[in-house]
Amino acid sequence: MFRTSIAGSLPKPDWLAETNKLWPKWKAEGEELRRAKAAATTLWIEEQEEAGLSIVGDGEQSRQHFVHGFLEQVEGIDFEHKVEMGIRNDRYKAMVPQVVGPLRLKGRVHEFEAKLARAHTKRTLKFTLPGPMTIVDTVADQFYGDRAKMAFAFAELLNQEALALQDDGVDIIQFDEPAFNVYMKDAADWGVKALERAAQGLTCKKAVHICYGYGIQANVDWKKTLGEEWRQYEQVFPALAKSSIDMVSLECFHSHVPPDLMKLLQGKDVMVGVIDVASDEVETPEQVAETIGRALQFVPKERLVCCTNCGMAPMDRDVALAKLEAMVKGADLAWRRHA
Repeated sequence: MFRTSIAGSLPKPDWLAETNKLWPKWKAEGEELRRAKAAATTLWIEEQEEAGLSIVGDGEQSRQHFVHGFLEQVEGIDFEHKVEMGIRNDRYKAMVPQVVGPLRLKGRVHEFEAKLARAHTKRTLKFTLPGPMTIVDTVADQFYGDRAKMAFAFAELLNQEALALQDDGVDIIQFDEPAFNVYMKDAADWGVKALERAAQGLTCKKAVHICYGYGIQANVDWKKTLGEEWRQYEQVFPALAKSSIDMVSLECFHSHVPPDLMKLLQGKDVMVGVIDVASDEVETPEQVAETIGRALQFVPKERLVCCTNCGMAPMDRDVALAKLEAMVKGADLAWRRHA
Protein backbone atom coordinates (compact mmCIF):
# COMPACT_ATOMS: atom_id res chain seq x y z
CA MET A 1 0.00 0.00 0.00
CA PHE A 2 1.08 3.59 -0.56
CA ARG A 3 1.81 5.43 2.66
CA THR A 4 -0.51 8.36 3.41
CA SER A 5 0.12 11.43 5.55
CA ILE A 6 -0.96 14.98 6.30
CA ALA A 7 1.52 17.79 5.65
CA GLY A 8 1.15 19.01 9.22
CA SER A 9 -1.67 21.19 10.49
CA LEU A 10 -5.37 20.35 10.72
CA PRO A 11 -8.32 22.65 11.50
CA LYS A 12 -8.91 23.37 15.16
CA PRO A 13 -12.41 22.58 16.51
CA ASP A 14 -14.56 25.61 17.29
CA TRP A 15 -14.46 24.84 21.02
CA LEU A 16 -10.65 25.19 20.99
CA ALA A 17 -10.01 28.25 18.85
CA GLU A 18 -11.38 30.55 16.18
CA THR A 19 -12.02 28.71 12.94
CA ASN A 20 -10.90 29.42 9.38
CA LYS A 21 -7.97 31.55 10.54
CA LEU A 22 -4.23 31.11 10.24
CA TRP A 23 -3.53 32.82 13.60
CA PRO A 24 -6.67 31.88 15.59
CA LYS A 25 -7.34 33.08 19.12
CA TRP A 26 -7.73 30.45 21.83
CA LYS A 27 -11.12 30.13 23.52
CA ALA A 28 -9.78 29.18 26.95
CA GLU A 29 -6.82 29.82 29.23
CA GLY A 30 -4.59 27.96 31.64
CA GLU A 31 -5.42 24.38 32.55
CA GLU A 32 -8.72 24.51 30.66
CA LEU A 33 -6.84 25.39 27.46
CA ARG A 34 -4.33 22.60 28.07
CA ARG A 35 -7.16 20.07 28.41
CA ALA A 36 -8.84 21.41 25.27
CA LYS A 37 -5.60 21.12 23.28
CA ALA A 38 -5.19 17.53 24.48
CA ALA A 39 -8.77 16.67 23.53
CA ALA A 40 -8.37 18.18 20.06
CA THR A 41 -5.09 16.32 19.53
CA THR A 42 -6.49 12.91 20.49
CA LEU A 43 -9.66 13.57 18.47
CA TRP A 44 -7.68 14.24 15.30
CA ILE A 45 -5.47 11.20 15.85
CA GLU A 46 -8.62 9.08 16.01
CA GLU A 47 -10.00 10.81 12.90
CA GLN A 48 -6.78 10.19 10.96
CA GLU A 49 -6.76 6.54 11.94
CA GLU A 50 -10.42 6.10 11.03
CA ALA A 51 -9.77 7.75 7.67
CA GLY A 52 -7.05 5.16 7.12
CA LEU A 53 -3.86 7.24 7.19
CA SER A 54 -0.73 5.18 7.81
CA ILE A 55 1.31 8.16 9.07
CA VAL A 56 -0.43 10.35 11.65
CA GLY A 57 0.41 13.60 13.39
CA ASP A 58 -0.84 15.84 16.17
CA GLY A 59 -2.40 18.24 13.65
CA GLU A 60 -0.56 21.08 15.41
CA GLN A 61 -3.59 21.48 17.68
CA SER A 62 -1.50 22.91 20.53
CA ARG A 63 0.05 25.67 18.40
CA GLN A 64 -1.56 28.92 17.40
CA HIS A 65 0.74 29.03 14.37
CA PHE A 66 3.32 26.60 13.03
CA VAL A 67 6.21 29.04 13.59
CA HIS A 68 5.05 31.02 16.62
CA GLY A 69 4.19 27.82 18.49
CA PHE A 70 7.90 27.04 18.61
CA LEU A 71 9.04 30.60 19.32
CA GLU A 72 6.92 30.85 22.46
CA GLN A 73 9.51 28.72 24.26
CA VAL A 74 12.55 30.65 23.06
CA GLU A 75 14.41 33.25 25.12
CA GLY A 76 15.45 36.34 23.20
CA ILE A 77 12.03 36.67 21.52
CA ASP A 78 9.81 39.64 22.39
CA PHE A 79 6.13 38.75 21.94
CA GLU A 80 4.96 41.81 23.90
CA HIS A 81 5.96 44.26 21.19
CA LYS A 82 5.01 42.64 17.89
CA VAL A 83 5.56 44.61 14.71
CA GLU A 84 3.93 44.38 11.31
CA MET A 85 6.22 42.86 8.73
CA GLY A 86 5.95 41.59 5.20
CA ILE A 87 6.81 37.90 5.10
CA ARG A 88 7.54 35.47 2.23
CA ASN A 89 9.15 38.34 0.29
CA ASP A 90 6.36 40.73 1.33
CA ARG A 91 3.63 38.45 -0.06
CA TYR A 92 1.48 39.33 2.93
CA LYS A 93 1.71 41.27 6.17
CA ALA A 94 1.71 39.72 9.63
CA MET A 95 2.22 40.83 13.21
CA VAL A 96 5.43 39.12 14.25
CA PRO A 97 7.56 38.97 17.41
CA GLN A 98 11.01 40.50 17.51
CA VAL A 99 14.39 38.88 18.11
CA VAL A 100 15.98 41.11 20.75
CA GLY A 101 18.79 39.01 22.23
CA PRO A 102 20.71 35.71 22.12
CA LEU A 103 18.43 32.77 21.41
CA ARG A 104 18.06 29.97 23.95
CA LEU A 105 15.36 27.41 24.66
CA LYS A 106 13.46 27.93 27.91
CA GLY A 107 12.97 24.17 28.10
CA ARG A 108 11.09 21.56 26.14
CA VAL A 109 8.76 22.95 23.45
CA HIS A 110 6.48 20.16 22.28
CA GLU A 111 6.92 17.39 24.85
CA PHE A 112 3.28 17.53 25.97
CA GLU A 113 1.69 16.98 22.56
CA ALA A 114 4.37 14.60 21.26
CA LYS A 115 4.08 12.22 24.20
CA LEU A 116 0.29 12.53 24.08
CA ALA A 117 0.24 11.61 20.40
CA ARG A 118 2.67 8.73 20.91
CA ALA A 119 0.50 7.33 23.70
CA HIS A 120 -2.61 7.40 21.49
CA THR A 121 -1.37 5.74 18.30
CA LYS A 122 0.68 2.73 17.29
CA ARG A 123 1.01 3.99 13.74
CA THR A 124 3.99 5.83 12.33
CA LEU A 125 4.06 9.21 14.10
CA LYS A 126 5.26 12.33 12.31
CA PHE A 127 5.91 15.58 14.13
CA THR A 128 6.49 18.94 12.47
CA LEU A 129 8.81 21.81 13.33
CA PRO A 130 9.35 25.08 11.47
CA GLY A 131 12.56 25.14 9.45
CA PRO A 132 15.26 27.66 10.38
CA MET A 133 14.99 29.70 7.18
CA THR A 134 11.22 30.01 7.50
CA ILE A 135 11.53 31.09 11.14
CA VAL A 136 13.96 33.81 10.06
CA ASP A 137 11.36 34.99 7.55
CA THR A 138 8.63 35.12 10.22
CA VAL A 139 10.34 37.24 12.88
CA ALA A 140 11.70 40.79 13.00
CA ASP A 141 15.44 40.77 13.66
CA GLN A 142 16.66 43.43 16.09
CA PHE A 143 19.78 41.56 17.22
CA TYR A 144 21.69 39.34 14.75
CA GLY A 145 21.77 41.56 11.67
CA ASP A 146 22.39 38.61 9.37
CA ARG A 147 19.73 36.17 8.16
CA ALA A 148 22.07 33.21 7.75
CA LYS A 149 23.66 33.71 11.16
CA MET A 150 20.23 33.92 12.79
CA ALA A 151 19.07 30.83 10.89
CA PHE A 152 21.92 28.76 12.30
CA ALA A 153 21.14 30.05 15.79
CA PHE A 154 17.57 28.83 15.38
CA ALA A 155 18.82 25.58 13.83
CA GLU A 156 20.72 24.75 17.03
CA LEU A 157 17.54 25.19 19.09
CA LEU A 158 15.50 23.17 16.62
CA ASN A 159 18.07 20.41 16.83
CA GLN A 160 17.78 20.27 20.62
CA GLU A 161 14.01 19.89 20.40
CA ALA A 162 14.17 17.45 17.47
CA LEU A 163 16.51 15.12 19.37
CA ALA A 164 14.16 15.24 22.36
CA LEU A 165 11.16 14.51 20.14
CA GLN A 166 13.00 11.48 18.82
CA ASP A 167 13.42 10.31 22.40
CA ASP A 168 9.67 10.87 22.89
CA GLY A 169 9.07 8.16 20.28
CA VAL A 170 8.51 10.24 17.15
CA ASP A 171 9.24 8.27 13.96
CA ILE A 172 9.50 11.13 11.44
CA ILE A 173 10.55 14.69 12.20
CA GLN A 174 9.57 17.12 9.48
CA PHE A 175 10.88 20.66 9.11
CA ASP A 176 8.54 23.06 7.29
CA GLU A 177 10.37 25.34 4.87
CA PRO A 178 7.94 27.27 2.63
CA ALA A 179 10.63 29.98 2.47
CA PHE A 180 12.66 27.63 0.25
CA ASN A 181 10.18 28.38 -2.55
CA VAL A 182 10.61 32.13 -2.14
CA TYR A 183 14.32 32.72 -1.56
CA MET A 184 15.60 29.98 -3.83
CA LYS A 185 19.22 31.16 -4.16
CA ASP A 186 19.61 31.57 -0.39
CA ALA A 187 17.89 28.23 0.16
CA ALA A 188 20.40 26.42 -2.03
CA ASP A 189 23.28 28.46 -0.57
CA TRP A 190 22.76 28.38 3.22
CA GLY A 191 19.13 27.30 3.79
CA VAL A 192 19.75 23.58 3.23
CA LYS A 193 22.89 23.76 5.38
CA ALA A 194 20.89 25.31 8.23
CA LEU A 195 18.26 22.61 7.76
CA GLU A 196 20.91 19.91 8.07
CA ARG A 197 22.16 21.55 11.26
CA ALA A 198 18.63 21.35 12.65
CA ALA A 199 18.49 17.63 11.77
CA GLN A 200 22.01 16.80 12.97
CA GLY A 201 22.30 13.55 14.91
CA LEU A 202 18.77 12.33 14.24
CA THR A 203 18.44 8.63 13.55
CA CYS A 204 14.70 8.74 12.89
CA LYS A 205 13.42 9.74 9.44
CA LYS A 206 14.18 13.37 8.58
CA ALA A 207 11.77 15.22 6.30
CA VAL A 208 11.34 18.69 4.84
CA HIS A 209 8.07 20.17 3.61
CA ILE A 210 8.30 22.78 0.85
CA CYS A 211 5.04 24.20 -0.44
CA TYR A 212 3.46 27.25 -2.02
CA GLY A 213 1.68 28.16 1.19
CA TYR A 214 -1.59 27.75 3.02
CA GLY A 215 -4.85 28.20 1.15
CA ILE A 216 -5.20 31.85 2.15
CA GLN A 217 -6.06 34.55 -0.37
CA ALA A 218 -2.58 36.12 -0.40
CA ASN A 219 -1.06 32.81 -1.47
CA VAL A 220 -3.79 32.12 -4.02
CA ASP A 221 -3.15 35.55 -5.57
CA TRP A 222 0.61 34.99 -5.58
CA LYS A 223 0.27 31.69 -7.41
CA LYS A 224 -1.56 33.47 -10.22
CA THR A 225 1.61 35.48 -10.88
CA LEU A 226 3.88 32.44 -11.26
CA GLY A 227 2.99 31.61 -14.85
CA GLU A 228 2.24 28.29 -16.52
CA GLU A 229 5.21 26.46 -14.99
CA TRP A 230 6.25 26.70 -11.36
CA ARG A 231 9.93 25.78 -11.35
CA GLN A 232 10.98 27.05 -7.90
CA TYR A 233 11.72 23.49 -6.72
CA GLU A 234 14.30 23.12 -9.47
CA GLN A 235 16.72 25.42 -7.67
CA VAL A 236 16.71 23.71 -4.27
CA PHE A 237 16.01 20.02 -5.04
CA PRO A 238 19.60 19.29 -6.19
CA ALA A 239 20.96 20.57 -2.87
CA LEU A 240 18.39 18.50 -0.97
CA ALA A 241 19.25 15.41 -3.04
CA LYS A 242 22.84 15.70 -1.81
CA SER A 243 21.75 16.28 1.79
CA SER A 244 21.11 13.86 4.65
CA ILE A 245 17.36 14.63 4.58
CA ASP A 246 15.40 11.42 3.91
CA MET A 247 12.02 12.72 2.74
CA VAL A 248 10.85 15.75 0.75
CA SER A 249 7.24 16.97 0.66
CA LEU A 250 6.10 18.91 -2.41
CA GLU A 251 2.96 20.43 -3.88
CA CYS A 252 1.50 18.62 -6.89
CA PHE A 253 -2.30 18.47 -7.40
CA HIS A 254 -3.82 21.66 -8.89
CA SER A 255 -0.35 23.19 -9.15
CA HIS A 256 1.78 24.07 -12.16
CA VAL A 257 4.81 22.21 -10.85
CA PRO A 258 6.31 20.12 -13.70
CA PRO A 259 6.14 16.53 -12.39
CA ASP A 260 9.50 15.67 -13.92
CA LEU A 261 11.19 17.85 -11.28
CA MET A 262 10.65 14.90 -8.93
CA LYS A 263 13.50 13.19 -10.79
CA LEU A 264 15.84 15.62 -9.04
CA LEU A 265 15.04 13.87 -5.73
CA GLN A 266 16.47 10.50 -6.68
CA GLY A 267 17.21 8.45 -3.58
CA LYS A 268 14.71 10.32 -1.40
CA ASP A 269 11.21 9.43 -0.27
CA VAL A 270 8.86 11.89 -1.96
CA MET A 271 5.70 13.06 -0.20
CA VAL A 272 3.54 13.98 -3.18
CA GLY A 273 0.79 16.52 -2.57
CA VAL A 274 -2.36 14.89 -3.93
CA ILE A 275 -4.85 17.11 -2.04
CA ASP A 276 -5.43 20.79 -2.80
CA VAL A 277 -5.67 22.79 0.44
CA ALA A 278 -6.65 26.01 -1.37
CA SER A 279 -10.05 24.68 -2.41
CA ASP A 280 -13.03 23.32 -0.48
CA GLU A 281 -13.90 21.02 -3.36
CA VAL A 282 -13.25 17.47 -2.19
CA GLU A 283 -11.09 15.45 -4.54
CA THR A 284 -12.43 12.19 -5.92
CA PRO A 285 -10.45 8.99 -5.39
CA GLU A 286 -9.98 8.91 -9.17
CA GLN A 287 -8.32 12.35 -9.15
CA VAL A 288 -6.01 11.27 -6.35
CA ALA A 289 -5.12 8.06 -8.19
CA GLU A 290 -4.38 10.01 -11.38
CA THR A 291 -2.04 12.36 -9.53
CA ILE A 292 -0.23 9.39 -8.02
CA GLY A 293 0.00 7.79 -11.46
CA ARG A 294 1.72 10.86 -12.88
CA ALA A 295 4.17 10.95 -9.99
CA LEU A 296 5.04 7.27 -10.47
CA GLN A 297 6.61 8.16 -13.80
CA PHE A 298 9.39 9.82 -11.82
CA VAL A 299 9.26 8.30 -8.30
CA PRO A 300 9.59 4.56 -7.48
CA LYS A 301 6.41 3.34 -5.81
CA GLU A 302 8.30 2.27 -2.68
CA ARG A 303 9.53 5.87 -2.36
CA LEU A 304 6.15 7.57 -2.83
CA VAL A 305 4.08 8.88 0.07
CA CYS A 306 0.65 10.43 -0.58
CA CYS A 307 0.25 13.73 1.23
CA THR A 308 -1.70 16.98 1.32
CA ASN A 309 -0.20 19.93 -0.57
CA CYS A 310 0.18 21.93 2.64
CA GLY A 311 -1.37 22.30 6.06
CA MET A 312 -5.14 22.47 6.43
CA ALA A 313 -5.40 24.78 9.46
CA PRO A 314 -7.67 27.44 7.87
CA MET A 315 -10.16 24.89 6.45
CA ASP A 316 -13.48 23.67 7.78
CA ARG A 317 -13.04 20.43 9.76
CA ASP A 318 -15.65 18.53 7.73
CA VAL A 319 -13.98 19.47 4.45
CA ALA A 320 -10.54 18.53 5.73
CA LEU A 321 -11.76 15.15 6.96
CA ALA A 322 -13.51 14.41 3.65
CA LYS A 323 -10.30 15.24 1.79
CA LEU A 324 -8.29 12.87 4.00
CA GLU A 325 -10.78 10.08 3.33
CA ALA A 326 -10.57 10.77 -0.41
CA MET A 327 -6.76 10.66 -0.25
CA VAL A 328 -6.76 7.21 1.34
CA LYS A 329 -9.34 5.84 -1.10
CA GLY A 330 -7.38 7.27 -4.01
CA ALA A 331 -4.15 5.79 -2.71
CA ASP A 332 -5.83 2.38 -2.47
CA LEU A 333 -7.12 2.73 -6.03
CA ALA A 334 -3.68 3.73 -7.32
CA TRP A 335 -2.04 0.81 -5.55
CA ARG A 336 -4.41 -1.66 -7.18
CA ARG A 337 -3.55 -0.13 -10.56
CA HIS A 338 0.21 -0.02 -10.13
CA ALA A 339 1.05 -2.82 -7.71
